[in-house]
Amino acid sequence: MADTELLDATFAALAHPTRRAILARLALSEATVTELAEPFEMSQPAISKHLRVLERAGLVSRGRDAQRRPCRLEARPLREATAWLANYRDYWAESYQRLDVLLDELQSVDRTDAERRPARPDGTGG
Repeated sequence: MADTELLDATFAALAHPTRRAILARLALSEATVTELAEPFEMSQPAISKHLRVLERAGLVSRGRDAQRRPCRLEARPLREATAWLANYRDYWAESYQRLDVLLDELQSVDRTDAERRPARPDGTGG
């Protein structure tokens, strides 16, 4: 799968709250489909469909442990999505820094204007 396809599949998989909850559970430890289905009000086949989406995105893999087929979290696609998002985090950080500079300049102009205003007859400023 190409990098852009993997990124698309990762974000598509993360778009559903059940799949995000499954990943959160697998971040704690590996689990079987039965164990993953327990907290949800849905059937094992429905959970299996969500797991297939997560597997296609490379976020989950299944192993074999005797009779069990535990699912485990695969972090690489999440790292790549985080790296992609980091570019935008940097963009927003720079935008906020520019906004802070502008705000400081405007506040400085306001303070200067206030200092230049003549006092009122009652002794208060401008």
